[in-house]
Amino acid sequence: MADHNQHTFETALRASATAGHDRTLDDLQRLVRIPSVSWSAFDPAHVAASAEAIAELLREVGVFDVVDVRRAPIDGGTEPGHPAVVARREARNGRPTVLLYAHHDVQPPGKEEHWDSPAFEPTVRDGRMYGRGAADDKAGVMAHIGAIRALAAAAEAEGRELDLGIALFIEGEEEWASQSFGNFLRENRELLAADAIIVADSSNWDEMTPALTIALRGAVAFNVRIETLDRASHSGMFGGAVPDAMLAAVRLLDTLWDADGSVAVTGLGRADMAVPEYDEERLRLETGLLDGVTPIGRGEILSRLWAQPSISITGLDVPDVANASNTLIPSVRVRISARIAPGQDPELAYTALTTHLQDHAPFGARLTFEDPGLGQAFQVDTSGWAVAEVRGAMADAWERQPVDIGVGGSIPFIAELVEEFPSAQILVTGVEDPDGRAHSPNESLHLESFRKSLLSEALFLARLDSREG
Repeated sequence: MADHNQHTFETALRASATAGHDRTLDDLQRLVRIPSVSWSAFDPAHVAASAEAIAELLREVGVFDVVDVRRAPIDGGTEPGHPAVVARREARNGRPTVLLYAHHDVQPPGKEEHWDSPAFEPTVRDGRMYGRGAADDKAGVMAHIGAIRALAAAAEAEGRELDLGIALFIEGEEEWASQSFGNFLRENRELLAADAIIVADSSNWDEMTPALTIALRGAVAFNVRIETLDRASHSGMFGGAVPDAMLAAVRLLDTLWDADGSVAVTGLGRADMAVPEYDEERLRLETGLLDGVTPIGRGEILSRLWAQPSISITGLDVPDVANASNTLIPSVRVRISARIAPGQDPELAYTALTTHLQDHAPFGARLTFEDPGLGQAFQVDTSGWAVAEVRGAMADAWERQPVDIGVGGSIPFIAELVEEFPSAQILVTGVEDPDGRAHSPNESLHLESFRKSLLSEALFLARLDSREG
């Protein structure tokens, strides 16, 4: 009888999710229109407006005991971070509590001419919604809200009360390095405490196949200043005898990689991880790799992306071409961004990188390291009941078995969740797909994938609502 009742309830849940789908998309579009860029060069009022809009949506659901917009101090200071939205309803009758995480801040839009439609005017074409934050991560926000709405509507239709405990944490500065995250967790620990945590900020395998992210690379980023002269000199008069900082930088940076593009830094390791089949053709399709340009690295392609380190140069402070003069440059500043394998300690990785650079500095160039940022890698324990439940919900919603994936990017704050809530089972899910282009122009959300992701979460919540303990 219990199985029959659950089946009946899940039928009602599917119906309520379908009935609420257009409203959910309308609300997502309203959120995308708010340019909630959390970077310091942008107006913070938009982030505050985004938080208030989400809080209002949560209050309208009518199932929470608390809905609030809160801030916490940035680590190491007293200045408050950007506003986050929190909500909670207490569990009843021995049911578990689940914490749902997403973030409502977004990346800067970049140059307008690189977008096919305005970045903050959501536009639907060919089954996708385009706009900054449409996928990363306002779709994650609305997947949570839409799933809770569907659950509440199905319960009302069945004349039953919900017993599941639900907490939400919709962060406002994930794209700004989550600078107040740790303080926020500590200040709101009782409000956010849960048995399972869904972090909805990852991707699915493709448009037709769901995925559970079980591994994330860590991150090490820093600036290195390279100096060879105490002043600029005429390149015609002294070039050929005096090494300038640009020459030293080019020679130094080249030592970070082997000839095939693999990382050549002693002390940066790799993880032993089984990976699905993924060929060069798909890599080219998903990245826009130009004809004639070859991939880099060694081993299976997904091993390179999920289980091996990578190093990128993401910024250079040098004269631009428009202002180039015949000058030997005395100083160059470089931004180095490394991803490290699951299991690698970021402090040790930072030491390995800076030691390598010091040991390979050409011509006696002076190096100064600045602004390090370290992020822990993460691996999911897949043995818990929550993983089994979410896999089952994904399979039923998508009508296809989910794939366990790693992600080359990083979500460093997960380590802080583990530290604050060590007994909670952490599930990393998402609504994005490989063509979503998060952080890039023409970011988009595949609408059918979003529908299935929302239904997956609704089924997961419904099954936890009937779970003992």
